[in-house]
Amino acid sequence: MKKIAFSVVATGSLAFFVGTGDAEASSYQVKAGDSLWKIASSNQVSVADIKKWNGLTSDVIYPNQVLQVNSTASVPVKQTESRPSATPTTTSTYTVKSGDTLSQIAQRHNTTVGAIQRLNNITGHLIFAGQQLKVSGTSPQTSTNTRPSSTPPTTAVPSASTGSHTVVRGDTLSGIAHQHGITVTQLQNWNNIQSHLIYVGQVLKVENTVVAPQKNPPAISTAPPPAQAATGSVKSVIHTAMPLQGTPYTWGGSTPNGFDCSGFIYYVYSQAGVDVPRTNTVGFDARTYEVDKPQVGDLVFFKNTYTTGISHAGIYIGDNKFIHAGGDRVQVTSLSDPYWSKHFDSFKRLYAMN
Repeated sequence: MKKIAFSVVATGSLAFFVGTGDAEASSYQVKAGDSLWKIASSNQVSVADIKKWNGLTSDVIYPNQVLQVNSTASVPVKQTESRPSATPTTTSTYTVKSGDTLSQIAQRHNTTVGAIQRLNNITGHLIFAGQQLKVSGTSPQTSTNTRPSSTPPTTAVPSASTGSHTVVRGDTLSGIAHQHGITVTQLQNWNNIQSHLIYVGQVLKVENTVVAPQKNPPAISTAPPPAQAATGSVKSVIHTAMPLQGTPYTWGGSTPNGFDCSGFIYYVYSQAGVDVPRTNTVGFDARTYEVDKPQVGDLVFFKNTYTTGISHAGIYIGDNKFIHAGGDRVQVTSLSDPYWSKHFDSFKRLYAMN
């Protein structure tokens, strides 16, 4: 009798382990930072297949969620079986540094721009140095105790279900396209627009289908030069700036009675009809994205002048020159100047110029 009992137990154990192996081969438990595209790629299936097999209507997933990744599985995986409602999801944060963009931060933490926006309740792409951003965890609106196992999360971007995106301050076509996993060309074609000029409140059509992104999706910094979208503003910037040469340098100044470097930029852009805040050099740096080929009206940033890091800025006027409030007055200086070439950091463009 003992031998028979042992055989039955052994056979049952073997069946258990074989069944477990099959289940593991056909399901995947979501980890912090995962995306549907990443999971689909690692399992050699498409995002559309994973959404179909799991009854998902959006691209939103959450840590510890179990997803079916193989069509041969006999029993669909329930959405919340391995997600204890009593255990909160660990949230990671990131402190924004000068020059960061949402797309760079998302790529660095293996997540998406849309996920970071939802976690931090922000709608545009504007961030600033020193800002604390959640880069993983559960969105505040998500409830883990009342969601039925067959109901997908409710924190999806509104445009995923409505097929539209309402432009907010700081948005660019490239940023919107990246957020929705589409291309700028598709966005232009669907909305019958020929340029890159968009405005706050404009409703753009987006398509709720997943287009397999490139391994290195285009960052916001690939936006076209402002000369195409804001030629009038660029001319106004230069026409406002040049007559101010000789105005005395005044620490904290932002009027024609006296300027410091950030006050000069604020005054010139504001007078040219460009909506910018009165901030310091680091603040302007956080509201720009880097460009390889500068256009007239772009900003020039310098580092390690009177303090460590980004510490001075001017307005590029072409011919390798920039106008700025530096030294004892507002003046035009060559970028070949020994002092300024030594401290040169980058050319950047204000989001507000798109």
